Amino acid sequence: MEFLSALSPLFFLLIAFGVLVGIIFGSIPGMTATMAVAVCLPLTYALDLTNGLALLLGLYVGGITGGMVPAILLKIPGTPSSITTTFDGYPMAKNGEGERALKIGIVASLFGGVFSAILLFLFAPVLSDFAIKFSYVEKFLIIFLALTVIASLSGNMLMGIFSGILGVWLSLIGTYDISDGGNGEIRLMFDFMEPYLESGFSLLPVLIGLFGLGTVLIEAEKGVKKEISSQSLKMSGQAQFSMSVFKGKLTNLIRSSSIGTFVGMLPGVGGSAASVLAYTQEKNFSRDSSQMGKGAPQGIVASESSNNGLTGGALIPLLSLGIPGDSTTAILIGAFTLQGIQVGPLFIGDNLDTWYTMVFALLVANFVMFAIMFFAIKHIAKVVAVPKYILYPIIIMMCVVGAYAINYGIMFDVWTLFMFGIFGYVAHKVGIEIPPLIIGFILGGSAEIYFVKSLESYGDFMIFFTKSPIAMFLWGLIFMSIAFSIYLHIKGRRQQSSEAET
Repeated sequence: MEFLSALSPLFFLLIAFGVLVGIIFGSIPGMTATMAVAVCLPLTYALDLTNGLALLLGLYVGGITGGMVPAILLKIPGTPSSITTTFDGYPMAKNGEGERALKIGIVASLFGGVFSAILLFLFAPVLSDFAIKFSYVEKFLIIFLALTVIASLSGNMLMGIFSGILGVWLSLIGTYDISDGGNGEIRLMFDFMEPYLESGFSLLPVLIGLFGLGTVLIEAEKGVKKEISSQSLKMSGQAQFSMSVFKGKLTNLIRSSSIGTFVGMLPGVGGSAASVLAYTQEKNFSRDSSQMGKGAPQGIVASESSNNGLTGGALIPLLSLGIPGDSTTAILIGAFTLQGIQVGPLFIGDNLDTWYTMVFALLVANFVMFAIMFFAIKHIAKVVAVPKYILYPIIIMMCVVGAYAINYGIMFDVWTLFMFGIFGYVAHKVGIEIPPLIIGFILGGSAEIYFVKSLESYGDFMIFFTKSPIAMFLWGLIFMSIAFSIYLHIKGRRQQSSEAET
């Protein structure tokens, strides 16, 4: 516990600030935890790694939890992972139980967040120690598996595959370094762009553009015709919150938190899949599932404990394998990049103090989130009424200043921000999925290096199939992932056909 002595009051203040800002972002429809982390990422430029991670993890936890506020009060998910919270939260709010529903969600969120942090602490080092033994072949197959999982669990399988491949293609733009097995020439770019893209697109402006500016453009298109009045946010009612509501719900809490943590470990799947799966399982196993969807507390418990379980789960593959579990943890790679640290199998062993600090910060962030939201929920609920015409210009300004300053004042980074912001808007229109794309962008360069180094080392393509039992096991997982995606695709087509007939 020596790392505790190095923590300053600033560390805890940044966690509290991050949680509060994250809650605000999550509470405003259209503003997500990912956007909060992306917009505030440049602020870590002036901080050391410990304090920078404290801020970002606070934003992560606060943003995920804050999404329940509009989900319950307005039937508008503040974050994608809050979709199933609307099923029972909004009916409770309509019956005058808004405050009770919110406090049930807050307690469930605390349980899910702490549960996932404990699993992170237990399993990430084990997985990291195992991954250290991987050769270039196994490392390539791990990334290949991650990309197939992303594609298979996307809303549209073909679009998920296309999005991932597009992300990989974007990552290969720039100089093909000789040390990576290349010829030292710039590739995949027009001649007039070569002076700007010698090193490819910078990761941080790309992230801020897609998740910051792109989201603002998408939400701004919807307009601000109807602002939410404070009258619609009344939460008074006869029903008062009591911890007795959790009596008999421990199984639900553990099962849903476990589902959230496990789904968080799957690259690019996202919190919406976790909450839907946990909600469905609770509906299947609940003794009285007839009330679910009509204002049942167990529905909120399942949804919120699972989507907060995602926070620790998504960090497990990031810190042990260097593969982000979701779009928000993909942005955390940017924080490590700013500090010159590479995440992967060696990260935990080489940065033990940072590892312990991250787990501790995640735990503290969950308890700070609980304290802020549980005792000030009536005031926090008013955040959903903040006019967007005030909010959006501030966010755009933060995006531009951050993109310009993050690499010591390179103007092309600002143009990268605008290019990818517009691209994110267009991608939303045509159905391109951003999480597979951004994870493909982050992993594409490493995948190429591992592939080329494998061929250089062994000189035979068949080495990818015969290298080791681990490689064969990974191929088994890859084929299972592909088979599962085909099964889901066929099942979806059959459901559509049956619905069309009826």
